[in-house]
Amino acid sequence: MHADDRGIFLEWYRFDLLEEWVGHAFDLRQANMSSSVRGVLRGIHYADVPPGQAKYVTAVHGSVIDYIVDLRVGSPTFGQWDSVELNDQDRRAVYIPEGLGHAFVATSETAVVSYLVNDVYRPGAEHAVNPLDPAIGLELPFAPSELVLSAKDGAAPSLEEARAEGSLPVWNGGNPHASIRREKTE
Repeated sequence: MHADDRGIFLEWYRFDLLEEWVGHAFDLRQANMSSSVRGVLRGIHYADVPPGQAKYVTAVHGSVIDYIVDLRVGSPTFGQWDSVELNDQDRRAVYIPEGLGHAFVATSETAVVSYLVNDVYRPGAEHAVNPLDPAIGLELPFAPSELVLSAKDGAAPSLEEARAEGSLPVWNGGNPHASIRREKTE
């Protein structure tokens, strides 16, 4: 990053460095951007695997708490999650492999999030798990009454309901870059 009296310039995505870190190429197919007001909770979203939809996510304005949830049936970390703050100060990004769920909540007055994805949007292959499911137990920065969810996310099935209906991805036996480090809170 280079900062001076004009502002900043930063390189926020490098295909070669990401490939080195995750162990395979990230085939960029689509770029998305969302704008959210404080308290908006988007997700937990995931796509059918295969093909899945890996994401490279950053906050270009404001701040969000970004959540990665292991939705892969059979995974040793199934149902567990991790989170990271993404903001326009630290300028971090997070890579979310296929098969993992993604959600975020805007913590600043407005937040703009950019997603690079390795597959185009396929409406019939996109799914959601309810982000307020107590079995997942996301530690959210606001009370449920302060959160704003889309109708789709609010009506999404619980993790157990999604498992029972067979819509969750299945663990492939061990991509070390797809592991989740934090256990859910009881």
